[in-house]
Amino acid sequence: MGISSFGYLIKEGVKNVWNNRIMSIASICVLISCLVLTGSAVLLSMNVAKVVESVGDSNETTIYLKDNVSDVEAAYIGKDLQKLSNIATVEFYSKEEAFKEYESVLGDEIFANLQGDDNPLPDAYHISMVDLSEYEQTVAQITAIDGVDSVSNRSEIAKRLTSINNLVATVSLWVVLALTIISLFIISNTIRMTMYSRRFEISIMKSVGATNAFVRIPFIIEGMLMGLISAVISTVALYFLYNGIMGVITNIIPFTSIPIESVIVYAAVAFLVCGMFIGAVGGFISIRKYLKKEGNEILGW
Repeated sequence: MGISSFGYLIKEGVKNVWNNRIMSIASICVLISCLVLTGSAVLLSMNVAKVVESVGDSNETTIYLKDNVSDVEAAYIGKDLQKLSNIATVEFYSKEEAFKEYESVLGDEIFANLQGDDNPLPDAYHISMVDLSEYEQTVAQITAIDGVDSVSNRSEIAKRLTSINNLVATVSLWVVLALTIISLFIISNTIRMTMYSRRFEISIMKSVGATNAFVRIPFIIEGMLMGLISAVISTVALYFLYNGIMGVITNIIPFTSIPIESVIVYAAVAFLVCGMFIGAVGGFISIRKYLKKEGNEILGW
């Protein structure tokens, strides 16, 4: 296929969009809605994951050491904790620090007779985990370390946070799949109408020996062009929509959301790829069955 022929096919694809501009605009609007909703679902999932991660980081787990553990042994226990892959931070919390904290909270009278070796509180470590879904496995590794007495049980909190994260991710995935199918359906039907309006021309082209590829390309280009236009508009819409919604939410529930500037380029590329791919597939699907027909069959005669 020569350059001039390819240029002709591109021009025909653009002409298809303009000639059927009402349906093309409708398809573009539907695809914009799908892309924006898909982007919103992904950003929602990312923000929930960030909130869960921040809650997990602030939700420290306390590891209590046995009473007979010396300072040197406690230091070695700290090094063993740091070697565990799922532990993010390790902070030593001495029995003296715990004593002073409880004394400041409960008052001097209660602790008046407890000094020096009479301190009943154990040395401890405060840790945070990288992945809360591995909480129980990590606790098992911690309790296996010699000198560790017990670990504060926060497994229920870890399970709930992990469940919330998994639920949002699963719902977002299904939303993306559903919207993709809807977009394919709308675009393929729009292009099918274009094909129907040009059935006489297609019949003549097939009769004089035009290849299936030559007939198909303008319709694929039409779908890709609608996807391209939708991607550009969707990126701009998502930028302003996200900033507006996050501004309202953070005023009600203060938290640090993901800045749209850090992801907008990736969103634009994803929209561009997905929009043009969906458009191309829609164009391919809409014309496929008609390419199996010849001459009068296309016209329905």
